[in-house]
Amino acid sequence: MTQTNDLMAQESEQKTAKKILIIDDDEHFRLGLTPRLKTNGYAVVWAGDAVAAISVARKESPDLIILDLGLPAGDGFLVLERMRTLPDLVAVPVIVLSARDPADNKKRALEAGAAAFFQKPPDNHEFLMAVRHALGETVALSTFLKT
Repeated sequence: MTQTNDLMAQESEQKTAKKILIIDDDEHFRLGLTPRLKTNGYAVVWAGDAVAAISVARKESPDLIILDLGLPAGDGFLVLERMRTLPDLVAVPVIVLSARDPADNKKRALEAGAAAFFQKPPDNHEFLMAVRHALGETVALSTFLKT
């Protein structure tokens, strides 16, 4: 009976976990970021290029999108601009995470509607705080699990 209760609790947690879509062509980066997010209670889905980004976002209805700027099949800025025109994605917060120089790109990303901009690799605690903030969660920094 305990196994059944544990399984039901896990299924319930999975159903209520906020979903984050990572749009990044770097598989190693996605695989590195995913455990950080899952350890902190989030469900994670991926898209590897600009074309897949919009279709996956529409299909998965994420609560938050983490977007790289340097994508195959289109620029991350184009993806962000396109999402801001689609009724089902316009309100989804986006955190831009890029290896590009932040000097011009940070301002442009924020003006395009991004909730935050981080240069790769991001500081784990600052990044997770931005994720929580973008999702409307208020949690002290000390509550984040170290990954």
